[in-house]
Amino acid sequence: MKRISKRLKQAQSLVEPRAYEPLEAMQLLKQTATAKFVESAEAHIRLGIDPKYADQQLRTTVSLPKGTGQTIRVAVIARGEKVAEATASGADLAGSEELIAEISKGMMDFDLLIATPDMMPQVAKLGKLLGPRGLMPSPKGGTVTFDLGSAIAEFKQGKVEFRADRTGIVHVMFGKVSFEPQDLLINLKALQETIDRNRPSGAKGKFWRSMYVAASMGPSIEVDVNVLREMKLGGV
Repeated sequence: MKRISKRLKQAQSLVEPRAYEPLEAMQLLKQTATAKFVESAEAHIRLGIDPKYADQQLRTTVSLPKGTGQTIRVAVIARGEKVAEATASGADLAGSEELIAEISKGMMDFDLLIATPDMMPQVAKLGKLLGPRGLMPSPKGGTVTFDLGSAIAEFKQGKVEFRADRTGIVHVMFGKVSFEPQDLLINLKALQETIDRNRPSGAKGKFWRSMYVAASMGPSIEVDVNVLREMKLGGV
C-alpha cells in the first residue's frame, strides 16, 4: 500500500468534500501546492461520452489566454523551403527524412510535433513511438498544417491540444500554480468554453459529469462546473 506523505496529508486536510466556487477552488489550489518546485495546475474533467464511438470522441485545442507558464519545445517535419520557414518561425527542431530517422531511433527532445500534410505518410510510420506519448500530429489538433508560422506561434504562446481518454475523461494542464487565482480562472473558463463548443454530436444526456483541479503533487479539488459555465469573465 502506497504511503501518503506528511506534506500531502496536510494539503488534503485543507480540502472539504464539496464542490467549490471556481475562484475559491483556484485559491485553494495555490494553497495546497506545497512541493519544492513550481507545480502545474491540472484539470481533470469527466464527460458523459463513450469515446469508443466515433461521434462521441473529443480531440481539439484550447488557446489559454494567460499562457501555460511553460517553455514549449516545438519540432517540425517538413520539406524544402518549409524547413527554413519553420526555423525562422521559432521551431526548436526542423527537418525532413533525417529528423524522422532520428525520432525513429528514440530522439524525443521536443514537447510538440508539427508536420506539413505532404510529410504525413512518412510521419505515420512513427505512430507506435509518437502515439503513446500523445505526440502524433493531427489536423484536429492543429499540428498538421502548411501554415507553420502561425501554428508555432500559437503553441508557444499558450495553445494546448487535448483529448478525452477512453473512459471519457479529459486531462489538461491549464497553467502554473505561480499564476494569480484570477488568471488560472480565466484559463479554466477558456477550457470549459472550448469543450462546450466542441461537444461531440453523439453525446446524450448529462454532458458535464464532474470537474476537479489539482496541483501536480497536490490533492484533488472539486469545482462547481455549473457555476463556471454561467460565469462571464473579461479576458476570455
